[in-house]
Amino acid sequence: MSDSEFWFCLNHHTVEGEDGCRNQDRLGPYDSADEAARALEKVQERNEAWDNDPAWNDDGPGSGDGLADGTPDN
Repeated sequence: MSDSEFWFCLNHHTVEGEDGCRNQDRLGPYDSADEAARALEKVQERNEAWDNDPAWNDDGPGSGDGLADGTPDN
């Protein structure tokens, strides 16, 4: 770790350096304070991308909900 790493604290909603809250309570590390400040936006963007990615769609065949013909897939 270096002085050029930053984290976004999920408890305080602030950007922190190395000496901040425990790692379980923050996102990062990021290369810049600006990048860390965008952490929640980045999470939302990734979640939306995954929600719309057919490879991550839980409603299709092989999802544990049954095969396309309606039979269980186990």
